[in-house]
Amino acid sequence: MEYTHLGRTGLSVSRAILGTMNFGPETSEDDSHAIMDKAHESGVNFFDTANVYGRAIAYGTTESIIGRWFAKGGDRREKTVLATKLYGDMGEWPNSGKLSAYNIRHAIDASLERLQTDHIDLIQFHHIDRATPWDEIWGAIEVAVTQGKILYVGSSNFAGWHIAEAQEAAKARHFLGLVSEQSIYNLIKREIELEVLPAAQKYGLGVIPWSPLNGGLLGGIIGKEQEGKRRLEGRSAEYVKDHREQLEAFENLAKEIGHAPGEVALAWLLHQPGVTGPITGPRTMAQFDSAVAAVDVTLDADALAKLDAIFPGHKPAPEDYAW
Repeated sequence: MEYTHLGRTGLSVSRAILGTMNFGPETSEDDSHAIMDKAHESGVNFFDTANVYGRAIAYGTTESIIGRWFAKGGDRREKTVLATKLYGDMGEWPNSGKLSAYNIRHAIDASLERLQTDHIDLIQFHHIDRATPWDEIWGAIEVAVTQGKILYVGSSNFAGWHIAEAQEAAKARHFLGLVSEQSIYNLIKREIELEVLPAAQKYGLGVIPWSPLNGGLLGGIIGKEQEGKRRLEGRSAEYVKDHREQLEAFENLAKEIGHAPGEVALAWLLHQPGVTGPITGPRTMAQFDSAVAAVDVTLDADALAKLDAIFPGHKPAPEDYAW
């Protein structure tokens, strides 16, 4: 396994990141525990979750599954860099979500209880809260850091200017501020190259892409459809209908490179500047194994150029749309 520092911090994290969104609703607790054990065996030390994950069953389901895994002992917690998120509503009562000081305090305490741990390594704001001032947010976070409940702070789904605003407010308080940004980023969805990636690099944030296979579209969907292994429905069917030639070109290139399409798509992200590592949310052990294998895939300049030709990206703003 390869490791890198998370943004400008001294924290070492694996370049393969285990996402847990499917634990509970799609993956049984026993299978979830087995995947987490395999992650440690493979050298994966960075696990990502959120307080809202598993809400199809009940609020906090996924965190509770992870907490019961930690409770098995064997240095499971000590070997894990644990990231979770807050923002989403955890109930119908007022102040059960967003980034008020009130909710930050209650959300962190509730996550600690479900996760059966005394601290969270990386707490992430799941979305920007336009109604709460940064002085309130950072004040609440500073208290949690002082109490030893959290170590680092990250953002998710922020615009570039949100990152700048957050960091300038933190700087004025002589506080570290954000150390990571979790955004949708893959060969198909490359909008963060306009402003989010430049902002993250400017302020020293590690970028953690979510949906690295764009809902499975980059996981060999054409081949699976032809083999009868996947039935296309809804938005996936619509996208394939409109972009079949593009996806076929990608899957043919993956064959030429000698790796599965999903591994090539993940490896491409690992070759992008500022990317810490992609989050993969496996439902099965086989999906996890494929995600880990991507760390060892090397793409040369020719392969990267061909991928850019199939899925054109963006230059940083404003050059992308102005002189």
